[in-house]
Amino acid sequence: MSGSKKKSDSEKGSSSLADQMKNSMRFEEDDPRVLRLGSPVSTLRSRMSSSNTRSTSGSSASVSGRNVSSSTSSGSRKIKIVPAGNICPSGNVITGMRCKPERTVLNDNEMIPGMYGYGSIMPGGAMPKTHRASPESSGVASSSKNNPEELNTQANEIYKKGNFAEALSLYDKAIAISPGDGRFHCNRAAALMGLKQIIEAVKECEESIRLSPTYVRAHQRLGSLLLCLGQVENAREHLFSLGQKPDQATLQKLQAVAEHISKCTDARRLEDWTTMLKEAEAATTSGADASPQLFACQAEAHLKLHQLKDAELWIYKARMYEPSATACQSKIFGMLSEAYVYFVQAQIDSTLGKFDDACTAIERAARIDLQSAEVTGKLKNMRLVGKARTLGNEHFNSKKYAQACTAYGEGLLLDSSNSVLYYNRANCWFKLGEWENSLADSNHALLIRPHYTKALFRKAASNIKLEKWADAVRDYEILRQELPNNEEVAENLSHARVELKKSHREGDGKVELVSDLEKFRAAIASGASVVHFNELSNPECMWMSSFMDTLSAKYRSVIFLKVDVKQSPAIATAEKITVVPTFKLYKNGSRMVDTVTPTPGFLELLIKNTFINPI
Repeated sequence: MSGSKKKSDSEKGSSSLADQMKNSMRFEEDDPRVLRLGSPVSTLRSRMSSSNTRSTSGSSASVSGRNVSSSTSSGSRKIKIVPAGNICPSGNVITGMRCKPERTVLNDNEMIPGMYGYGSIMPGGAMPKTHRASPESSGVASSSKNNPEELNTQANEIYKKGNFAEALSLYDKAIAISPGDGRFHCNRAAALMGLKQIIEAVKECEESIRLSPTYVRAHQRLGSLLLCLGQVENAREHLFSLGQKPDQATLQKLQAVAEHISKCTDARRLEDWTTMLKEAEAATTSGADASPQLFACQAEAHLKLHQLKDAELWIYKARMYEPSATACQSKIFGMLSEAYVYFVQAQIDSTLGKFDDACTAIERAARIDLQSAEVTGKLKNMRLVGKARTLGNEHFNSKKYAQACTAYGEGLLLDSSNSVLYYNRANCWFKLGEWENSLADSNHALLIRPHYTKALFRKAASNIKLEKWADAVRDYEILRQELPNNEEVAENLSHARVELKKSHREGDGKVELVSDLEKFRAAIASGASVVHFNELSNPECMWMSSFMDTLSAKYRSVIFLKVDVKQSPAIATAEKITVVPTFKLYKNGSRMVDTVTPTPGFLELLIKNTFINPI
């Protein structure tokens, strides 16, 4: 065919294309592809015709950047092709395929009946078979869905933007396709690091090295992770593996953590718990900020310093980490790190009186590290303490209080930090009428476990028996805050207050000297009080002190106290005393009046107007 003839045919095809597309939009009202509800609009595509015979002539045109070929013959049958979701001239909407296709395998020039609008228009009316979803809708190019290299590349780009969760998802897909590629596991570890999932990241690095033993990046990454976990020697092994050397910042961090752990070890051996706590904290802040054994180290130091709440907090943090294969082989203080965590947990449980939990924890530590003499020694010790406790309880329940004291004492010889055994023995002493011993053991229990309510209750009762009214008032006031509805506490507090007032009235007319802040607060907590803040070396204070003795004998319903501000700076600071002599009048713990260097007459007038005949 000549060039001029081709040009004429092309122009003819172009002029008739619009009419063909318009005609293709006409449908009968009963056409099954017509939807009489509003619908979305999709891109309009041209009608195409196909023929069972070979085309004798044809023309080509360009529509929206796509090539469309049409062929005609005298015996051809026209097929109307329109994209799904388009609006017809009548206002109805074409729905496209309404049922399952009859066939899914096509020849080049065939189409699935009823399926329109999917993919590009191809020469001869054929359609591509794979372009069902656009790359934009899936977030990953369809060509890379089954290509682990491209998935890994895309994940790397997303990782650089800080989208660690999304990157992790893509690394997972790459690993699912190619699980034996160590690079993908190493990259997955990086995403896990970004998500602060340190233990999982360690496991991925270990898997990467198992698959690719000479993969330098995996060794370096694992070394950095192990340093965060406080495993200095394991970290060093990987950071310097295969002839490599870490960067200067990592090297300095490694050296700092190693130095602090060494000092921490020395302090523990010397039972210098304050230094041990300080060095453990320093190791954590220097780079080992995800180290369960260093968290347990801080917990043990807090426990030995009788800071039980802090000990519970740090052991909880330590128990949050599940050890990896590498972590199971690391050591601290001569025992496996995992065993040490349970070793400390057992001590804390024992202090809290959770004997069964303590035994479970120390038995688990022994299963992990049977070679540790410290672990096996603690296991044996706890079993003996448990037997002593059981025997003591049996004697106590049988009202054999002396034998119970002996049994609890044997347990305390084995474990002097057991607050429950001290409390149990205090109960025995109380039953035997040994008030001083009961008070002493109650104080021991509270020293180990400051918020031990039962021990405080026993201490308060012992103080009442010993007629230490100020101490009893202080103890019962604390108990009243903790047990506001307890009738026994309320009755004993009221009794102690009455006896405290009575003891002042029955005095020899002298003013009581108070030097302890807690006792001072207990003394002014109830009733009317006059406090003289003075210095013994001050002549004016000495003169007013003699007058205070006179007032004390005269006004028996008022408590008169004196405080030497040099001997008791805590009281002076709490009451903001800057000048002496200063007098303050209190009622039920609340300050009513204060005055500086008053005359004797003025001071007595204040007492009358405030307490005796209030205006």
